[in-house]
Amino acid sequence: MAKYKLEYIWLDGYTPVPNLRGKTRIASEAPNSLDDCPMWGFDGSSTQQADGSDSDCMLKPVKLYPDAGRNNAFIVMCEVMLPNGDPHPSNHRASIIDDEDAWFGLEQEYFLFEDGRPLGWPESGYPDPQGEYYTGVGYQNVGGIAREIVDEHLELCLAAGINHEGINAEVAKGQWEFQVFAKGSKNCADDIWVARYLLQCLTEKYEVTVEYHCKPFQGDWNGSGMHCNFSTKHLREVGGKDYFLALMDAFEKNKEEHIAAYGPDNHMRLTGLHETQSIDKFSWGIADRGASIRVPHAFVADDKYQGYLEDRRPNSQGDPYQICSRVLKTISEVSTS
Repeated sequence: MAKYKLEYIWLDGYTPVPNLRGKTRIASEAPNSLDDCPMWGFDGSSTQQADGSDSDCMLKPVKLYPDAGRNNAFIVMCEVMLPNGDPHPSNHRASIIDDEDAWFGLEQEYFLFEDGRPLGWPESGYPDPQGEYYTGVGYQNVGGIAREIVDEHLELCLAAGINHEGINAEVAKGQWEFQVFAKGSKNCADDIWVARYLLQCLTEKYEVTVEYHCKPFQGDWNGSGMHCNFSTKHLREVGGKDYFLALMDAFEKNKEEHIAAYGPDNHMRLTGLHETQSIDKFSWGIADRGASIRVPHAFVADDKYQGYLEDRRPNSQGDPYQICSRVLKTISEVSTS
């Protein structure tokens, strides 16, 4: 009789950037839904989520994915709970006031590192300046095994049911991006975390490291972001200039709260250079990649002010649960009447 592998994954208690953790539960039958995935305990004292004298924490399954990387396998995304059933303080997913009519598209940028340097970089010094690497083709632009890794990662994500909308080589050499779209903030954030998990597991066999830091190199090199594209039913179907301007006022008023939720070390990336706005400023602009909020041309077509917007401030290390939650909180402050 076949056995099935259920990989329970969760976020640990490390700050400011949580790590993914995982352990495998063996089942006699394939799960058809989350109802077939029971709660499961783990040692929170080893993940900075409990004291050794009272170390039990619980894993609450919240989303199920097929895992094409292993035979008869599934990935079970989990929230961390206290033994009494309350969400653990590190569980940011539980605090999201979700809205299935809120659509999110997150653009995850990252570097692939080997022996302490991005793939394709020389052993000492730096490669040629930025210019030909973005969406680049050829060994001189993307280097070695990078495309093999990102293509294999794409197949694993698609097999898991994650709605990738694209992948591409990014502006800096050794830098890549994948884009995920989902309806509902929790859905999109879950999918980003599982896509990260699949990428990190995949690179184990290539002996390559995924570097999510938003500015791994100083100098004239682009940092890594996780641009947040968002829309609500009101933005898509009603919109209007007055509502848009009120929304931008709310984003500016909450500028510091957004920065606090958008990932660590963002001051190194949001300098006003390399397609960013300065961390201490807020701006919006039509097709402006140097603004805090980029407004697509289609949004303002025929003066409708309708569609989606892109917040370019979240960085590549950010927790998508906190990013999406902060965006929704700010939107909720603006009246749609």
